[in-house]
Amino acid sequence: MPKFLSNGLNPAGAPAYLALALLLVSCSGESGEQQGQVEPSSEPDTPAVDLAFTPAPVVEEEEDATALPEVVVFGGLDDVMSFLRAEQWWGEQHHEEQLAAPHVIITGITQEWRNGADSLPVNQKKEIFYRFMLPLILHANDMVLERRAGLLEVRDELARGERPSALELDVLREGAVLLRVAGLEQAEGLTADSPEWPAIVDEMLYKLDVIPAGLALGQAAYESGYGTSRFAVEGNALFGQWTYGGEGLVPEQQRKNLGDHRIAAFDWPFDSVRGYFLNLLTHPAYEEFRRLRAAMRAAGKPLSSLELADGLIRYSERGQAYVDTLKGIIRVNKLEIADTIQFRDEPIRFIVGAGNPERKAELEQEIERLRETGELEAIIARMRLE
Repeated sequence: MPKFLSNGLNPAGAPAYLALALLLVSCSGESGEQQGQVEPSSEPDTPAVDLAFTPAPVVEEEEDATALPEVVVFGGLDDVMSFLRAEQWWGEQHHEEQLAAPHVIITGITQEWRNGADSLPVNQKKEIFYRFMLPLILHANDMVLERRAGLLEVRDELARGERPSALELDVLREGAVLLRVAGLEQAEGLTADSPEWPAIVDEMLYKLDVIPAGLALGQAAYESGYGTSRFAVEGNALFGQWTYGGEGLVPEQQRKNLGDHRIAAFDWPFDSVRGYFLNLLTHPAYEEFRRLRAAMRAAGKPLSSLELADGLIRYSERGQAYVDTLKGIIRVNKLEIADTIQFRDEPIRFIVGAGNPERKAELEQEIERLRETGELEAIIARMRLE
């Protein structure tokens, strides 16, 4: 049964520290690329990333609080570096050997990271950003692959002349709308016997495919200034996605001739990654990206960040200059190695920032209380990571 990407924004009421939390504190440096600036998409009809999709219902089982994911709390930059080294997830000298990433999910970007952005060497700032950003992208790609596998099953069932069940039909309708393969009215009119399903599923498979991690890393670094932009800190906005309708963060130099465009804000960094994926997978402006990706698939070639960057000429008003800069970031930082990295075989963990050692101890106690009361499980469920 396929399930599809959904925005799954966290409702109000979650503890503030989980909404703000990645520490990555007191550090950074100057960047040869764009620092602290966001180059938003130039597409005025970029969809607001509040799309929701209801997956098939699952039977909930009671879970022991001790079985919930580990939450790692950082009390300062020393904790950040100690964690990365203990995980063997640090060190330029071993860069090309690190092909398996820890499955850790950051829960926010703090003002401390932005305030201290000039105190670290550039390479160290970059490494910290990339190594915490990469697992978010890998997790999104895993979600894509899981849902893609479900669609492939459906395609095989249709080829055998089987009809989708009522539950499958609901899931396929919503997925077709989410992926912009069918309009809402058209999707609601589709039945299990509709002859359009094979073509619709093929189009869904064309759109629902992975985004190379190196490409996403390069864009996140460029658009968010390595997580130091105002939009990143205030709204977990990592890719400069536009939104309309009076929501989002207002740019300091908003161009009135383009309407009331704003930068979409998110409750969690992963929501920003999810919105970015939805844009590249569905928006008409990125059809060339999808065409290039499909051609690589058909030729049996691995998906290349550098080659697929050519399909993003409409991501920015800068056009080809944007693509050239993005490809430069990928080359200089050797980000293509991320295209083949996978998660280690380990449970998911979450990263929370405290700001100082005293607050760290308080947060650790609070997290244990949330674990015991079941509130932690509810918070994690609202992140929609499955």
